[in-house]
Amino acid sequence: MNNQNGSCCDECAHYVYDDEYECYTCSCDLDSDEMESFIRGNVRGCPYYRYYDEYTIVRKQN
Repeated sequence: MNNQNGSCCDECAHYVYDDEYECYTCSCDLDSDEMESFIRGNVRGCPYYRYYDEYTIVRKQN
């Protein structure tokens, strides 16, 4: 799913590996209406999208 900036789920901080399912999943709990919109493709961008930058903590320490 693309967000408003054209970025994809692969770059999102909420896209994490789930050991139980052995695949990457979204860690946000979507309600039934949000999930339906997501599956149907009615959403232009994910409201929960947050770019994952593994170096954010390092920059704060410097």
